[in-house]
Amino acid sequence: MVIPLMISAFVLLADQALKFWVVQHIPLGDIVGHNPVLDLTYLQNRGAAWSIFQGKVGFLFLIAFIASLVIIYLLYKYRHRSPWLRIGLGLCLGGALGNMIDRIRLGYVVDMFHLELFSFPVFNIADIALCIGVVCIMFYLVKEE
Repeated sequence: MVIPLMISAFVLLADQALKFWVVQHIPLGDIVGHNPVLDLTYLQNRGAAWSIFQGKVGFLFLIAFIASLVIIYLLYKYRHRSPWLRIGLGLCLGGALGNMIDRIRLGYVVDMFHLELFSFPVFNIADIALCIGVVCIMFYLVKEE
């Protein structure tokens, strides 16, 4: 159970540190870099993924809080299972906590990565961790069947 919690802590620290840096150094709405693949920007997301549930901060906090408790329970219950499951849960916990802290502290989530290759919503480290975590869990579930 230690490694997944260390992964969660690393994701949480990296996410919050980059968000702090972005807020301090990039004006809201500006784009830095103009790279053909990935730009750095600063947006305030008052919703969830793809901006759904706009302005429902309390609801989104509650969902993230409950999800975090469920993940902690699952980490304990399945502490001796496949590393894919434990790593996936650790990534999901770190991502959920990273965005939950933003909602508590700021009332919105700080997003900064903008893919130029195709139209995709701006995202952050917590979002990346959540997506990779879900892929790890899905890999575990498919592999176990």
